[in-house]
Amino acid sequence: MGAIFQSLGRTVTAGVVLLLVMLGLVSALTGGVAVSAQHAWFAFLFRWFHVLSGVMWIGLLWYFNFVQIPSMPKIPDEQKPAVSKVIAPTALFWFRWAAIATMVTGLILAGMNGYLGQALSLQKGVHAIGIGMWLGLIMAGNVWMIIWPNQKKALGIVQVEPAEKAKAARMAMLASRFNTMLSIPMLYCMVAQQNGGL
Repeated sequence: MGAIFQSLGRTVTAGVVLLLVMLGLVSALTGGVAVSAQHAWFAFLFRWFHVLSGVMWIGLLWYFNFVQIPSMPKIPDEQKPAVSKVIAPTALFWFRWAAIATMVTGLILAGMNGYLGQALSLQKGVHAIGIGMWLGLIMAGNVWMIIWPNQKKALGIVQVEPAEKAKAARMAMLASRFNTMLSIPMLYCMVAQQNGGL
């Protein structure tokens, strides 16, 4: 058992296997999924993928803003490369791909449930989810078009002059704070649609 938890890959694989076993048991006990329920099951599956990737994305966004950025001035200079050369690039990898996964699974889910066009055009009845979708799309664009290009300069992945590196670090931080601000109403809108808010 300990070997499973010493590797992130094995831990995630074990989680997926556990989920599949649980689904198999439920299917066996209930007689499987009826054809009429297949759409609902796949919609649920994409909602789960959407929430899973969203937790990764917003969790990392909040990690950067609530933990890493405020902690950097407290870290001695000789220890900062551990963050800037190892931790931050890895966290940014998962951050940017979780943003894409959240966006893609959300759009697929909205399409499967037949409200994609209405939500994006902010029509009555789905305007809350539509606002949340637009905020999420803006945030994902910000990740890929502003935060990541500037972080590459700030972390030294792309070599630039020290003044440009400092400017890029500030721009990445401000864009990240912008996303943190948007994440609050975005998350509210996503939950509000199903629960009678807004």
